Amino acid sequence: MITRDIQTHAHTEFQDVSALVQDAVRESGIMSGVATIFVTHTTAGITINENADPDVRSDLKYILDKIIPWNDPNYAHSEGNTAAHMKASLMGSSIQVIVENGNLQMGTWQGIYFCEFDGPRHRKIRIQVIGS
Repeated sequence: MITRDIQTHAHTEFQDVSALVQDAVRESGIMSGVATIFVTHTTAGITINENADPDVRSDLKYILDKIIPWNDPNYAHSEGNTAAHMKASLMGSSIQVIVENGNLQMGTWQGIYFCEFDGPRHRKIRIQVIGS
């Protein structure tokens, strides 16, 4: 397993970690298999989405803020970051990507995004590559 540090800089941020994950796959030495990318935090997530147009990230933030507002008087969680927990649950804590010839097998427009919902913070992701 390979651990990578991520520094986020905003309260909500979608950081492209595709190159970081690809470097971890190369470091693993696995040429064919599957990479699992896992977020070890309850107020952050991971997703795959378009990496060509930054407006997709802006739209994703807009929609998540619209359906899960930051401040709602009905939230019961005492730490005040209920929205971050809910958004992280929607994004999910892990993804898997096929590895062939030592490379992530992703679509032309796809990127792997670390999703920060309670930043800025110092975060970690874990990458496990299984195969041969």
